[in-house]
Amino acid sequence: MAGEIQCEHPNNSLYTFTGNLIMQKQTLPLNPNQILLRGCSLRNTEYITGVVIFAGHETKVMMNSMNIPSKRSTLERKLDKLILALFGTLSVMCLIGSIGSAVFIDKKQYYLGLQKMTGSVEDDQFNPDNRFLVFVLNMFTLITLYSPIIPISLYVSIETIKFFQSTQFINKDLSMYHAETNTPALARTSNLNEELGQSLPTNDNNFPIINGLGSASKLSNCNLFLIMLTFVNEVEYIFSDKTGTLTRNLMEFFKCSIGGEMYGTGITEIERGVAMQTGIKIQEVEKAANTAHEKGFNFDDPRLLRGTWRNEPNPDICKEFFRCLAICHTVLPEGDESPEKITYQAASPDEAALVTAAKNFGFFFYRRTPTMIYVRESHVEKMGKMQDVSYEILNVLEFNSTRKRQSVVCRYPDGRLVLYSKGADTVIYERLADGNGDLKKVTREHLEQFGSSGLRTLCLAYRDLSPDMYERWNEKFIQAKSSLRDREQKLDEVAELIEKDLILIGCTAIEDKLQEGVPACIETLSRAGIKIWVLTGDKLETAINIAYACNLINNGMKQFIISSETDAIREVEEKGDPVEIARVLREEVKRDLKTCFEEAQQYMHSVSGPKLALVIDGKCLMYALDPSLRVMLLNLSLNCSSVVCCRVSPLQKAQVTSLVKKGARKITLSIGDGANDVSMIQAAHIGIGISGQEGMQAVMASDFAIAQFRYLTDLLLVHGRWSYIRICKVVMYFFYKNLTFTMTQFWFTFYTGFSGQRFYDDWFQSLFNVIFTSMPVIAMGLFEKDVSATLSKKYPELYQEGIKNVFFTWRVVAVWAFFSVYQSLVLYYFVASSSFGGQNSSGKIFGIWDVSTMAFTCVVVTVNLRLLMMCNSITRYHYITVGGSILAWFIFVFIYAGIMTPYDRQENVYFVIYVLMSTFYFYFTLILVPVVALFGDFIYQGVQRWFAPYDYQIVQEIHWHEPDERRTGLLEVGNQLTPEEARSFAIAQLPRELSKHTGFAFDSPGYESFFASQLGIYAPQKAWDVARRASMRSRPKLPKKN
Repeated sequence: MAGEIQCEHPNNSLYTFTGNLIMQKQTLPLNPNQILLRGCSLRNTEYITGVVIFAGHETKVMMNSMNIPSKRSTLERKLDKLILALFGTLSVMCLIGSIGSAVFIDKKQYYLGLQKMTGSVEDDQFNPDNRFLVFVLNMFTLITLYSPIIPISLYVSIETIKFFQSTQFINKDLSMYHAETNTPALARTSNLNEELGQSLPTNDNNFPIINGLGSASKLSNCNLFLIMLTFVNEVEYIFSDKTGTLTRNLMEFFKCSIGGEMYGTGITEIERGVAMQTGIKIQEVEKAANTAHEKGFNFDDPRLLRGTWRNEPNPDICKEFFRCLAICHTVLPEGDESPEKITYQAASPDEAALVTAAKNFGFFFYRRTPTMIYVRESHVEKMGKMQDVSYEILNVLEFNSTRKRQSVVCRYPDGRLVLYSKGADTVIYERLADGNGDLKKVTREHLEQFGSSGLRTLCLAYRDLSPDMYERWNEKFIQAKSSLRDREQKLDEVAELIEKDLILIGCTAIEDKLQEGVPACIETLSRAGIKIWVLTGDKLETAINIAYACNLINNGMKQFIISSETDAIREVEEKGDPVEIARVLREEVKRDLKTCFEEAQQYMHSVSGPKLALVIDGKCLMYALDPSLRVMLLNLSLNCSSVVCCRVSPLQKAQVTSLVKKGARKITLSIGDGANDVSMIQAAHIGIGISGQEGMQAVMASDFAIAQFRYLTDLLLVHGRWSYIRICKVVMYFFYKNLTFTMTQFWFTFYTGFSGQRFYDDWFQSLFNVIFTSMPVIAMGLFEKDVSATLSKKYPELYQEGIKNVFFTWRVVAVWAFFSVYQSLVLYYFVASSSFGGQNSSGKIFGIWDVSTMAFTCVVVTVNLRLLMMCNSITRYHYITVGGSILAWFIFVFIYAGIMTPYDRQENVYFVIYVLMSTFYFYFTLILVPVVALFGDFIYQGVQRWFAPYDYQIVQEIHWHEPDERRTGLLEVGNQLTPEEARSFAIAQLPRELSKHTGFAFDSPGYESFFASQLGIYAPQKAWDVARRASMRSRPKLPKKN
């Protein structure tokens, strides 16, 4: 067998492929359906004959395996600005010391020997005849001396804290573990933990001042610095997909409309929610005892089931409807060819639900080949009769987000050629043949009713084709399919030639139920000050009713609806002039935006105005995102409590997210579950993927992955808030302790003629941040919490403390700086002044190294005790690290002061600590100085808590008598798991050995049973788990149940 393959060059596009296979002078087009990507597993076939097209690093998967783009949190970027401020402080301190040294140097100090200059650099540093040189050289000396003010180890500590927060807290939180799917939460990055609790500023009135999206870039660097560091809020905008995110993405065929007749008697969850909002009672129809119900099919109407559709006024249209469901799809059947045992593998749950519905209506699709579809049809010729019918599939015009429809050209056994098409009502209606106005009108009304009930709708249509017409079209189709350039565009153009003059059959309505806990989650997040936007591709009515059911919109809100489904726009669309349609749409959108914005201003300026909600569809959004209108859209949207964008494309989702992210400078969070949400997830500051029914593409593109929307409550209100508070405290503490330590050296400089004489030994200065103060701050960053997880969710308003700008502002920095300067004065002057007349046990007065060692001891004790004062919850880890750090100092100085070698300068502190500890002065100073230094902080904290308490402090006082909830190990368990669920969670957390064949089409053995046995958890062995069977001779004992 010989042939030639002509194809595209290696690229990273997983979902496109263009090529031709030339064999025996025939050109066969190749598309993604004929390509097996690296890592794929082949199913439903015994063997294949294949050719390797790309190998190694040229495969599409390998070209996609690039490093994940690095995201930095807003707090980290603000931290960079704070470091620059510390550099500025360092420069000022060095400048003061250098000026002082140039002024102080004088020949009058004859005892210094300044007249005997030898010309060396060391002597030039103290040469009174060249004061400028003295100034420059002392500047470099002081930079080295004061360099500890820059917290270099801060970044290492923060990364350590973030890593443990992700791996030990978020990933192992049982309150975010979904037992049904055995899916725990997953933090795919540790950079953005605190980003879950941050945002950027708005002005005091509710309308942001935005004159243009580029205006922010015109700010000076200084002003930008002030804004970024002054305003620190929390995540304020969530952009959510609907299907699979708010809903379960478990589609069930619920209702339908055939030939203008509506079928289906069920009541949806959305209808019940709307009825509850409006106070209307719904009369539910009781289901018959023998009503068929299986996964994907929840339909009840005796007029269609068990062949009774033959008695309807339009049985022929019903037959076309069912055949369209059974033929127009890309579903693969698996298992036995019986209705009870067969399973369907579909690209989307919608397709599986439609094929399952066809099976229940008597059109059972049971087998598929590359060119044939086999359907077992019941009740067609007469009631009770079954026949197997084979349909030849000639062409498949596949669905994509641009076409929004799928079509199949098939040949009946009698030679009839039919085009079946299904898709969104907007695209199907545009391609219907003239006439049948009543049917179109009635079906559109049914579509609106289904949409109002929260159902997902599709229109079905068909067209009979003549052989001559089909042959002419098929030639163009083959040419387009064989094209190596712009194949997708040419295929769409050819499809337009045949997908016209369609005959409407009817429409389907599929229910996608809400996930558990979604309304309560949205209500809680709203109380926390977070605004939620829903971006969906569903119809306007469906989106609105989903919003009602989710508590996103209620009757007390003022709703602004900007829709293209108006009489004026429909009238223009019927004329078919695209230029006129665009002009009218732009003018209508501009007028609606202006009207809504003016009305919104009136409501916002009123004392008791209602909350606002905006609903806009995709067509209007396309023009609203125009540069001339987007500012007005943004101003209107930001002042609405809820925004719903319906009929939007994946690109529009990303554009809306970027609009708020860049235009309003808000911290944005996007959450979705499908490939069409990837662009939105990547556009936001924080991307969250839901591991649902639509694969793992959203998860792979996300920063955090969860199994259910309701887990956002724990992720944001608990982990996000805690991480934000912890990192803020870590940063402030580093700033405080380094400034305190450096300022004691600064005060000493005034008493040494600004000569650059060091106050502390080099090793003292080097190990201050590395050993003596490093571990307590990490313990605080890991275990600090102001209130428990339960109280964080009970009082979601606590989340607004970031929005109120209380944890990382210039005011907070100034307070810490003030007490840092105060403590440095106490630490230096109390020790230095008290040592003037001090003597050791041998009668000698204290020297510089006695004083500096005493001062350093007080500094270490003070800054470590200050950390305990700033903690809201003190655990055993705090006591261990604080006590261990102080003990480490004493152990080090005992060893260091007891050893002297001729190769270093340890003679400075040789035996100093032993001499000091032999005096009463050491113990009295060690107690008095830290107490006096911390007394000001103690008074300030008491006054602040008494007269101007934070919200969390009020909650602490309310619940002070309640025992503090502790997590098992490192966790605070939010829900109680059954023993089986706990076992599943434990297995899900077990380590897994990576396959050496990663990326290839091989199944790597699992190691769950081995690791489970090591932890005392029983996990059943796999059939191929032979290698470790010898080490598992007996079943491990399970712990006894209480």
